[in-house]
Amino acid sequence: MAAKQLRILFTIIFVIAFGLIATQALDERGQEYTDDALQRSLLTFGVARALNGVISVAQGTEIALQPAGVGLTFTPGQILDPINDLVERFSWVMLMSSASIGIQKTLLMISAWPWFSGTTLFILICTTAMLWLPKTQSRPATKFMLKLSLLVLVLRLSVPCIAIGSEWVYQGFLAPQYNEATAKLEKTKQNIGQINESITDTEPAGKASGSIWKNATQLYRSASKQVDIDAQLERLKIAAAEISEYLIDLIVVFVFQTVLLPLIFLGGLYFLLKSLLNKKYFVE
Repeated sequence: MAAKQLRILFTIIFVIAFGLIATQALDERGQEYTDDALQRSLLTFGVARALNGVISVAQGTEIALQPAGVGLTFTPGQILDPINDLVERFSWVMLMSSASIGIQKTLLMISAWPWFSGTTLFILICTTAMLWLPKTQSRPATKFMLKLSLLVLVLRLSVPCIAIGSEWVYQGFLAPQYNEATAKLEKTKQNIGQINESITDTEPAGKASGSIWKNATQLYRSASKQVDIDAQLERLKIAAAEISEYLIDLIVVFVFQTVLLPLIFLGGLYFLLKSLLNKKYFVE
């Protein structure tokens, strides 16, 4: 590329960057998107902790049966024990995701620090002037200032660009999956709570008496109660399967948005900066 074309290209880049930094347009949008992501993460973490509490209650609920005078105790909620372990691990993932977003929020504040922004703008002005002054166009100092300008631009704008890019990907591809999973997870939590209430409200079977009629009545009630327990167990099995599916969906959403996407963007910025810093891109 000709030297004049390179100077024009870098000047356009620096003017656009100057406007974005001076107006803080990227910073405000990045901060807004980061706050939204943090709110989603904390909300999902709260749902997970509430679900953990409901499952713990279900695990501790016992049902006493006395078919034919034989005492038996059931804890149908124990079927949710593996799911409770998964919920606890999911809570840990959400905590780490929230911490990652919090770190990103802090980096946004640092990159938008007025002194850093002012220094970046000053470097851009000096570099642009050196590109067009006849006595400095081909000097080593100009090449150094170009490299320095590109470096500070990446440091200054990379974090808000990552935040904005992550939110765009979320809204375009991940939002439907997140909304569906959280809504159904909340509904499943309510279903488990209703099952707990129905189990707790079930009257315990009384002891067998000497009357044949009373014994027959007691046996019928125990059998009916057993049928009800079977129905509750089936509902708990369905809830367990649903919880597993929804938690996996949410893990995919948050790991992708808070871990993989930032790494992908950082890798892309690294290779872009590396290519721009190649000597063949600079004016001679």
